[in-house]
Amino acid sequence: MSHLFNTYARMPIDIVRGEGAWLFDTAGNSYLDAISGIGVCSLGHAHPRLAEAIADQAATLVHTANIVGLPLQEALGDRLAAISGLDRAFITNSGAEAIECALKLARLHGHARGIEHPAVLVAENGFHGRTLAAISASGNPAIQQGFGPLVEGFVRVPFGDTEAAEAALEQHPEIVAVLLEPIQGEGGVRVAPDGHLASLRQACDRHQALLMLDEIQSGMCRAGRWFAHQHDDELRPDVVLSAKALGNGVPIGACLATEAVAGLMQPGSHGTTFGGNPLACRAALEVLSIMENDHIADRSLETGAALRRQLERGLSGHPTVREIRGRGLMVGIELTEDCGELKSDALAQGLLINVTRGNTVRLLPPLIIDDEQRERIGQTVIDIIHRRFPS
Repeated sequence: MSHLFNTYARMPIDIVRGEGAWLFDTAGNSYLDAISGIGVCSLGHAHPRLAEAIADQAATLVHTANIVGLPLQEALGDRLAAISGLDRAFITNSGAEAIECALKLARLHGHARGIEHPAVLVAENGFHGRTLAAISASGNPAIQQGFGPLVEGFVRVPFGDTEAAEAALEQHPEIVAVLLEPIQGEGGVRVAPDGHLASLRQACDRHQALLMLDEIQSGMCRAGRWFAHQHDDELRPDVVLSAKALGNGVPIGACLATEAVAGLMQPGSHGTTFGGNPLACRAALEVLSIMENDHIADRSLETGAALRRQLERGLSGHPTVREIRGRGLMVGIELTEDCGELKSDALAQGLLINVTRGNTVRLLPPLIIDDEQRERIGQTVIDIIHRRFPS
């Protein structure tokens, strides 16, 4: 009997080792990883440079409280400001904590404007984490079930619907921020329509609302830029949330903000025990260095485009395939039927995949996969869809 909480529907394998894009179980079987720990291990497993940096830092200093100066945290803040174009960073342990920081900033912004009950505009089918406030902001009733009463103060509109968002801002003067994912991950790998984020930026400016972008899954080169919203030239959000691939498996996240927004918080208004510790910051700095030096963003964009072309050719005309979409190596294949069984089908072929929203295959392979691995991922997915849903 396991003494762990029964909170995960686990696959019937026990993983003990990783190398590059491969995972190995207790029986020595190998699996090509097209999940990356849900978008976390973008540099693959056991990256030698990262392993060396973590080992060196573990032998130097792992943790000390945020009541003293931490040079590695300062260096990470500088680096994140440079790649995001924002001014300040609050380093957290996870994406959900970064979201919590953003929601607290939104409340502070609203109260500074004299709004007693500030609200945040969010999108249907969005996902922002598992804390109580994060599930309240998310648009998935399944993850909210049993946890009521939820946190109040959220107004919801369809994802990518610019007119609905603008109308909500007009109708609800209490809205002080817009929070959304540029590419919905758990929501089915849905990319915001061209021009949508720029229109939201203008609408937020008109209504003195903050534009807060959840890049926890879509950031760190996953979508072919440091952050997915950077495909929209000149767009500057007020807040950007990062985590997942930032540490390549070492728990770390960040809430990035403009100077004006970050200034809403003062000493004592927010904090964390473990967030920004030297070990996590050293890992994140090494991840960012590797991604920059190895041109991982360009690689993600090119490999992702090739994978989508392969899938489109192999699944063209299939009656069960509704749409293939994505950006970079964030790929979704939406079917007309529930397809959870495809995870087991892929596992039997030595491939780890994920299914989200019940009917969408989500592919988030490491950004370092080569052409042969990309070909194998694509062909395996094509084959199992054809076998499971004969046309």
